[in-house]
Amino acid sequence: MECALKIEQLYVSYLGNQVVKDISFSVERGSLVGIIGPNGAGKSSMMKAALNLISKDKGEIQIFGEPLRKWKKRIAYVPQRSDIDWDFPITVFDVVLLGTYPKLGLFKRPSKGDRQWAYECLKTVGMESFSNRQIGELSGGQQQRVFLARALAQNAELFFLDEPFVGIDVASEETIIHILRDLKKEGKTILVVHHDLSKAESYFDHLLLLNKNMIHYGASEEVLQPEVITKAYANQFSFLQPKGVNVTT
Repeated sequence: MECALKIEQLYVSYLGNQVVKDISFSVERGSLVGIIGPNGAGKSSMMKAALNLISKDKGEIQIFGEPLRKWKKRIAYVPQRSDIDWDFPITVFDVVLLGTYPKLGLFKRPSKGDRQWAYECLKTVGMESFSNRQIGELSGGQQQRVFLARALAQNAELFFLDEPFVGIDVASEETIIHILRDLKKEGKTILVVHHDLSKAESYFDHLLLLNKNMIHYGASEEVLQPEVITKAYANQFSFLQPKGVNVTT
């Protein structure tokens, strides 16, 4: 299988403290990967460093065997909702239309076809009737759907989503995971920072377990075994059932 993402010996520091230590793993194309671990485990920092959104101490990132810069236009990133300025005066449709900009030439404006594609992406997430709303007027789940539509508009090969299921309604969560599964079927590669262990096995085919360093990477049922999962969460709980771990962090 083709390797979509390879991270080797990644180290990241924040305010003088090392938050990511010696992380190395590779993800095959067409994988849906959950990134799990306790609060402060470095999940978001690892993702941002992999995308060169924050500086790293050291480490090598390869996308489909090439440097990150060669694939930037084909990588979509959905940040945490807390990282977004929801008061910015922009409509839902224009947020999604921004997803078409990476492929445009300098000073070029989106074409009629680009605008139609943005609308189709809004329809995919069930938000077309909100296209003229200001983004800050929406609920958390609606906002997350819109930013997923922006990622879809990018026609990306590799998707990074940072805690997309936090603070959203059940219907939006079901819509988002359904779309992510469809993307996987199309051969896209998706990495998701996730916090709810009770849904991790049903949502993801692979899991990356972190607690600043990498505890384990592998098939979801393998990572969620008590003897593996407690290596990261030992200080937060002392008992796990072998299947269907029901813990939210």
